[in-house]
Amino acid sequence: MAGIGALAVQADPREPFVQLPDPSTKVIVRSEARGRPTLLVSGPRVRATYHRGKPDVSCVEVRLAPGTTRALLGVPAVDLVGRIVPLGALPGPTARRLAYELGRLEPEDVVARLADVLPDRLPTAADQARAELLRAAVAALSVRSGHPPGQVSEVARELAVSERQLRNLFSDGVGLSPKHYARIDRVRAVLAQASELASAELAAVTGYYDQSHMTSDFRTLMGVPPRSYLTGRLPAPRSCQTIDRP
Repeated sequence: MAGIGALAVQADPREPFVQLPDPSTKVIVRSEARGRPTLLVSGPRVRATYHRGKPDVSCVEVRLAPGTTRALLGVPAVDLVGRIVPLGALPGPTARRLAYELGRLEPEDVVARLADVLPDRLPTAADQARAELLRAAVAALSVRSGHPPGQVSEVARELAVSERQLRNLFSDGVGLSPKHYARIDRVRAVLAQASELASAELAAVTGYYDQSHMTSDFRTLMGVPPRSYLTGRLPAPRSCQTIDRP
């Protein structure tokens, strides 16, 4: 697991619920005021979405590490891009068995059970090298303190693979192309540091050629330029994303 988070959706129409671009696949325990919690899988999200809030909804999100989606859920990450799917509706027995195991638990016990289950389903020794290669590529394409992200061609050379091999690794294990992964990671880094740095410095430390390129990329993925987003001038919210049904 790459991380665990919790969120509550507010119903105030003046405050849209923002879902940022996100390269991660997540297992979600969604709870409402009434009824049993729902187990969902949320695939990578390529652009920000802005939704109307819904009262009394909360979620616990378990982020899967790169390269673990197929092992845990039985499908490649690319099949989940832009989708929210009931865990038990995924094809094959792997996800159905996991949904059955988790569905019998109380919400607060689901994360602990995932931590127990995941190690037994990680790649075999034969696949471990691919998983390690993917994670090295993810790290090299990510914004890190004092280290701008590498270019896709440079990262491929450093890891002694072709760009096509790198794309295939990312498609299966992340769901996005290396380039799109890097774009999302940069925009998220801009959001994380926007209150601390001037625009020109922010563009430099997050790997952009200049400020105008940062603004253009931000607008493409977030729907508005950085200044508008940071001052609360957001796109009109819409209804929450529909859950895929079989």
